[in-house]
Amino acid sequence: MIQVYCKNTGTYKSFREGTTLLDMLPAFVFDKPYPIVSAKVNNVSQGLKFRVYNNRDIEFTDATSPNGMRVYNRSLFFLLCKAAHDVFRGSQINVEHPISHGYYCELHKADGSKTTAQDVEKIKARMLGMVERDLNFHRFEVHTEEAIRIFREKGHEDKARLLETSGQVYMDYYTLGRTADYYYGRLVPSTGYLKVWNLQLFHEGMLLRGPDKHDPSKVAPYLDQPKTFRMFKENRAWNEIMGLRTVGDLNLACQQGHGKELIQIAEALQEKKIVQIAEEISKRFHGKGGVRLVLITGPSSSGKTTVSQRLAVQLKACGLRPLTFSTDDYFVNRVDTPKLPDGSYDFDNFDTVDHKALQKDLLKLLAGEEVLVPEYNFVTGIREYKDRRYKLGPNNVIVVEGIHALNPSLTNMIPNAKKYRIFISTLTSIALDNHNCIPTSDNRLLRRIVRDSYKGAFTARETIAQWPLVRKAEDDWIYPYQENADVMFNSAYLVEFAVLRNHAEPILESIPKNCPEYAEAHRLLKFIHYFTPVPDNEIPATSLLREFVGGSSFTYPR
Repeated sequence: MIQVYCKNTGTYKSFREGTTLLDMLPAFVFDKPYPIVSAKVNNVSQGLKFRVYNNRDIEFTDATSPNGMRVYNRSLFFLLCKAAHDVFRGSQINVEHPISHGYYCELHKADGSKTTAQDVEKIKARMLGMVERDLNFHRFEVHTEEAIRIFREKGHEDKARLLETSGQVYMDYYTLGRTADYYYGRLVPSTGYLKVWNLQLFHEGMLLRGPDKHDPSKVAPYLDQPKTFRMFKENRAWNEIMGLRTVGDLNLACQQGHGKELIQIAEALQEKKIVQIAEEISKRFHGKGGVRLVLITGPSSSGKTTVSQRLAVQLKACGLRPLTFSTDDYFVNRVDTPKLPDGSYDFDNFDTVDHKALQKDLLKLLAGEEVLVPEYNFVTGIREYKDRRYKLGPNNVIVVEGIHALNPSLTNMIPNAKKYRIFISTLTSIALDNHNCIPTSDNRLLRRIVRDSYKGAFTARETIAQWPLVRKAEDDWIYPYQENADVMFNSAYLVEFAVLRNHAEPILESIPKNCPEYAEAHRLLKFIHYFTPVPDNEIPATSLLREFVGGSSFTYPR
């Protein structure tokens, strides 16, 4: 017999060796408002069919947890791919990227015809039928060479190449009926678990929407994001031009010695976009309405500071002289900072910024008056006024960077014609393979872990622990305004994960296995191991990546 400690109940139970998590679940009585879809065993994500042979700690999770939601959505992807294959023989489904509270997927039919609403309904009906039949997902662990052979014989070159270049000895794959597929995490036990989702025609493909993360009994609400979708499409087009659609393609290119060239291309593409933005600002500066205020925002670790400084350089090259400051300079004194329910300071709240004072100073600057701009002392928690004076000259443009810069309430007294709004995001356009897209937030989390560690600001464990609060603040205060932007800048870097692997690996490995944050560290370590490492010695000092791995020629605020 083995002893299992359940974190959900705080109790121990005895079971026979080899008992599955699914069979253990009824023995633990606790509130289950939503179906249990996965579990963590010793802080490592496992499927409910996982068999336990030794004493273990177990925590059951539903789709309100990031772990449970990932398991649910992966299973949905397999359900979709299987249904599309059954309905349209010889077709290929590509799970492209998250968008509009769902996932954009493309159906490539054997005859090359466009996807129609009728096609989507046929696939949807097939998916519903499989959910009703409650078919089992079966997991097999095999030698990697065997898996490569299986997928290559079935024409899944994307999966074969990923496994071929990842350096793994053994791996596991899943089957649903007679269809085999690969996913880099666990799935639910059977299709009967997948009752909450919707599939709809979307642009040239389909939008697969899973459960709402706040209430998994409902489908996530649709959110129109046309500008974000166009940015994804633009970046994907560049990847396909270079023949780098998936990580397997990227790894092969790096292993063939093209890493340096890919870095140069990534830098050129980002600089080209920054130049285009600077030229557009210059055009509007001299045009009707006369833009005088550039507002820059983006979520945590999107690279706002570096983009702002590189943009300032290009604006100067256009003959403009930027006056740059941050909304952080206008933080209220710490004692006046709004608080969270637990009593801690809510530094991401809009009212953390003295927005009335900021807008008042902006209006004065635009009226030609001289303004004494504050600097926030993060040590004392007090806004200080020294001798930082700004006055708008004939070629000056004001550049304001901060998480609330696109909030309409921050500049609602300034005419829109005077403003140019930039949203910086990190939308990873490359996929692991055709059925495994990369979560866009993983890009930023890895950046933040590396930067926090190198700067000595936080340990990796602390950064991971804070991340859910960071993500919630982004949902509350940043993402609602991203579609207000005049332009979106994608700071994702083509070879970023390959470069970050060298930095992130030892940092993540330092997290103890007996702490809750190990679950996320383990997941991220498994993820970055798919990438062939690329040294950062070819990354230029002006690169956006230098903001996170060190060695930047720009100066960053403390």
